[in-house]
Amino acid sequence: MKTITVTLYEKTAIGEDAFHKTIWGETPVNVSGVLFAPSSAQEILDSTNLYGKKAIYTLAIPKGDTHVWEDCKVRFLNQDWHVFGIPLEGINENIPLAWNKKVTVERYE
Repeated sequence: MKTITVTLYEKTAIGEDAFHKTIWGETPVNVSGVLFAPSSAQEILDSTNLYGKKAIYTLAIPKGDTHVWEDCKVRFLNQDWHVFGIPLEGINENIPLAWNKKVTVERYE
């Protein structure tokens, strides 16, 4: 299987505003060994009904990855994407391949 390298823009706290609210920045991190596949018709319908967002791709994240993928921007295929929903993660020992987490992305405009 051919994997790709995805640029994940992790949210990092860079300070506080005058009202003591956290100001967030984005730090790009390359994550290699990621698989991606188009979302199925059922996944598109489910995501639209649940979140009001159209799922375009599902990313399979390698085992051992500790990055926070929830509500982040990612870049692959020379386009920007937005991760939505909660990442689904399995138990490493129960999954025979190299990936144990999946996230869903929508087109980032």
